[in-house]
Amino acid sequence: MEKEVIIYTDGACIGNPGPGGYGVVLIYDNHRKELSGGFEFTTNNRMEMMAAIVGLESLQRPCQVKLYSDSRYLVDAITKGWAQKWRNNNWWRNKAEKALNPDLWERLLDLCDKHQVEFTWIKGHAGHSENECCDKLATSAAAEQDELPEDEGYDPDASSGKEKITAEGEPCKKCSTPVLKKIPRAKRRENQTYYYEYYLYCPDCKTMYMVEEAKRNI
Repeated sequence: MEKEVIIYTDGACIGNPGPGGYGVVLIYDNHRKELSGGFEFTTNNRMEMMAAIVGLESLQRPCQVKLYSDSRYLVDAITKGWAQKWRNNNWWRNKAEKALNPDLWERLLDLCDKHQVEFTWIKGHAGHSENECCDKLATSAAAEQDELPEDEGYDPDASSGKEKITAEGEPCKKCSTPVLKKIPRAKRRENQTYYYEYYLYCPDCKTMYMVEEAKRNI
């Protein structure tokens, strides 16, 4: 690993799904480079992933990389091993559900095998100059709606089936942060006819999701 590179990334989407863009800032010693691009119909999560992919693919040799992103979906899936697990399971999240965006996860995991990448989450829109720059690059790219190429890997049918959140690690519908499994603390009330063994919870925006599979009759 000859170089130590810092990469900042961000993705944006108008509509989600809709026109999307990505922005990347690469820093190496005193050198700084900006990259951006977009697609005519895609999702915010795909653009977050594409930003990381484009940044890493721009490196011409194996590098030590510190990659900063405000996407929990991206950072947690890599650092917590979820994406690797999905690949090992032939892109199934569990016995009933396939993983979304396998084409981009495949590319990203291959790049992580090539480079030594440390993923770090940073809070978006919090005044960090390089993150703000990436956001502007991504938003500007998404705005070029009439000139954007097709995102050939995006599968609208697969996304449309994800109306409900049913498993830990799926992105929150409000903020895209991967949800966690929680066990209710409350005791069962008198005359209660059912209860939930667990629920899903977003650690970022605090949204709760009740899971039908966890519902138990008394």
